[in-house]
Amino acid sequence: MTDVDSGFVRPAPLGYRPHPGERTAGPSARPRSGPVPPAPRSPAETRPVRASSALGLWASLPRELAVRFTPRVDPLATAILREVQLAVPEYRQPIEGAFGHVITQGVRQAIVQCLDSVGKPAAAPAAAWSAVFRDLGKIEFAEGRSLDCLQTAYRVGGRVAWRHLSEFGQTAGLPAETLCTSAEAIFAYVDEISALSIEGYTAAQTRAAGNLARRRRRLLDLLLADPPSAPQTIAAQAAAAQWALPEEVTVVALEPRSGQHRLATPDLHPDVLVDFEGAEPCLVTGAPDEHLADLAERLPGWRAVLGPAVRLADAPRSLLWARRTLRLVQRGVLPDALVTHCADHLSTLWLLADEFLVRELCERSLEPFRDLTPKQRARLGETLLIWLQSRGSAPEIAKILKVHPQTVRYRMHQLTELFGARLDNADDRLDLEIALRAEALLGS
Repeated sequence: MTDVDSGFVRPAPLGYRPHPGERTAGPSARPRSGPVPPAPRSPAETRPVRASSALGLWASLPRELAVRFTPRVDPLATAILREVQLAVPEYRQPIEGAFGHVITQGVRQAIVQCLDSVGKPAAAPAAAWSAVFRDLGKIEFAEGRSLDCLQTAYRVGGRVAWRHLSEFGQTAGLPAETLCTSAEAIFAYVDEISALSIEGYTAAQTRAAGNLARRRRRLLDLLLADPPSAPQTIAAQAAAAQWALPEEVTVVALEPRSGQHRLATPDLHPDVLVDFEGAEPCLVTGAPDEHLADLAERLPGWRAVLGPAVRLADAPRSLLWARRTLRLVQRGVLPDALVTHCADHLSTLWLLADEFLVRELCERSLEPFRDLTPKQRARLGETLLIWLQSRGSAPEIAKILKVHPQTVRYRMHQLTELFGARLDNADDRLDLEIALRAEALLGS
């Protein structure tokens, strides 16, 4: 008693009695809780080949299903909205305004798209339909929610749709085969619109991350600009970059380590402003203790020099000293460490701040060494520096130099002949000590 054109099963006529062992085609022959499993097929029967996509599954169903179910679209949409709001706390708000329009239209269009595809083998997802669900993903990101809310809503909507379609199918006497295909189509459709929303969410997330990265790079440039940028300009850019302006900042100069492949992604706090691609890479942070701990491990393949912590307006000066320190590391004046702190080398930085003046001082103060051989100059210079630093006796100096005290007395006699009364003048002694320290640092 099957309608060949529609695929529906006609109910038995009033008063009809089945023969023993015969099942009736009406609703009473099927349990109310779900579809009846399909009858076993004979080996000769073959199941129609259907597309694996949701729309392909809908297309394999009889068109009359959509025609007869259409009056139920609005009640179904209302039921889905109600169940979604019960299941997802974030959606428990009045269905009005922009939010109400988007979610109502999304639910209704999902139902209508499915019905429009029923019995249409040539059906293909239109760009407009796909855009609806991508946009829902974008809206979720813009509203600051995770995808969990939307994914839960889709699953709940799928269950509600199946419940309504199952009840309708049993009342209308749909074959079990049709109900099974409908269930398969519903949940395939849920998977597909979920994937579309993930695409939209990810695209919005990527775009936002790119915009934020560009704004933060612009903020970094403004903070390190010389001459300094106006405070109002920096404040406005910091707000756009979602970066809380600290009272002090620390600037770190960076250099790729020779022979190191920087394959690992730097493990830095998201609030660290970074420039890894510029000619002189650097980073800025307002919380060095928190953000720069274990910096060598966080920046594999890089050498880092931390400038002094300074007021926000002095960030360019912190960078200046960090880069000067980095150059001294490169030249071997300072130890070749993975992480160097300017604060640990302030006297050296001050001493070598102007190397031209330092060399002038060396030449003037150490002029008596001019006619000595390099070995003589090195021995006497070392002895003189220790004497200036310690003002110790010959035995004390000899112990430091690991030589005989008589050797020290002989050298001090030579130094007295070379420098004379200058060894008794405090200003001259300061110049001599500075000159000798500078020569030791510069290796000349």
